[in-house]
Amino acid sequence: MNWGRYAQDRLSEIARCSVDEIGVTRFPFTPEHKAAIGVIQSWMVQAGLQVHMDAAGTLIGRKQGPNGVPTFLIGSHQDSVKSGGRYDGIMGVVLGCLALEKLRAEAVELPFSVEILAFADEEGVRFPTALMGPRALAGTFDPAVLDMNDKDGVSLRRALADFGGDPDGVSALARDPSKTAGYLEIHIEQGPVLEVADAALGIVTGICGIERNTVTFAGDTGHAGTVPMDGRRDALVAGSDFISAIHDAAINIPDLRATVGALSLHPNVVNAIPSKVELTLEIRALDDTVRDNFARSARSVGDRISGLRRVDFAMERTYEQPAVPCDINMIGDLEAAVAAIGHTAPRLPSGASHDASAMADLCPTSMLFVRCKDGLSHKPEEFASTEDMGAGIEAVARFLKRIGQSGLSDGKSKHR
Repeated sequence: MNWGRYAQDRLSEIARCSVDEIGVTRFPFTPEHKAAIGVIQSWMVQAGLQVHMDAAGTLIGRKQGPNGVPTFLIGSHQDSVKSGGRYDGIMGVVLGCLALEKLRAEAVELPFSVEILAFADEEGVRFPTALMGPRALAGTFDPAVLDMNDKDGVSLRRALADFGGDPDGVSALARDPSKTAGYLEIHIEQGPVLEVADAALGIVTGICGIERNTVTFAGDTGHAGTVPMDGRRDALVAGSDFISAIHDAAINIPDLRATVGALSLHPNVVNAIPSKVELTLEIRALDDTVRDNFARSARSVGDRISGLRRVDFAMERTYEQPAVPCDINMIGDLEAAVAAIGHTAPRLPSGASHDASAMADLCPTSMLFVRCKDGLSHKPEEFASTEDMGAGIEAVARFLKRIGQSGLSDGKSKHR
């Protein structure tokens, strides 16, 4: 059977659950999400799963194993960004369902329970929060986010309740870690590494830690035609020096990403010297110590530039998310599963955040990347081939059989 073809067909089917035909736009707790729930439920039923939606809007398909055995979780998200692609997030749900359907067709009975999780909101594009579903399962959900509103003034609490969820029941969803064996997420890479390596699949070593900083340079404004060049305290020149220095420094540090993504100027007029520049500096790295050291170095660079350009400098951290390493034993089992189908999967970090970053507070986590064309994501041109997705389904099925043979059913698995 051509399992990759089934995946491609299903992704085409659910791509129609969108606001329009420009890519895929499917926000959580909307009519498009409701339509998607019906489609995903049909996939789960076809894989022989018992289906229900939990209080947080996560659609769950469960294959019950022998009594008293732990549960292994496979999950990803159904939502998209505005005018996004048809693979990001939802492909992981499709491939997880098809891997279990493949095992069912082969009459393979796993010695543990398995659940497929279709989370409602990972992108955070409707409400100023995300990852409610996995955080609820991990016991890290903050009920205060229920009072956050979307751009139309609709609260998350109301949207969830109207959708059929239970806002007051979300906190009670926390799972017992002793009964949760592990978590696997299948996702397109969203980058070019696998394509450059000519590899269909990649195994994630960890999800990079993220921090965001607000950087400010403050000098003096003045008339662009009358203030001599050597007397200026130009904040934009200082900011430009900083941006270039950060970029050049980051190039020399493996697996670190540093990005200045937003910039504002004051007074921001054509004939006045910029007196103040505010910019954002986001730093991502798989090692939190490397990330923290780079942030300290950035502050030193800013101090040096401020002295050279005779301006004031400030840098304030506004957000931090620690790095999440993937489970080393599951990395090995994924590699063995991929090798068993005749492929080689490079190890690589994930620079993007995922549902797995929240699930790591519950259980050991793992991620399998599928190659995407030109590394494109979050746009209509996003694409994963039928062949590569077929390899992903084969690898996940092999992985599940392998961890079943490693003692997962006896409560003493190396994955716990």
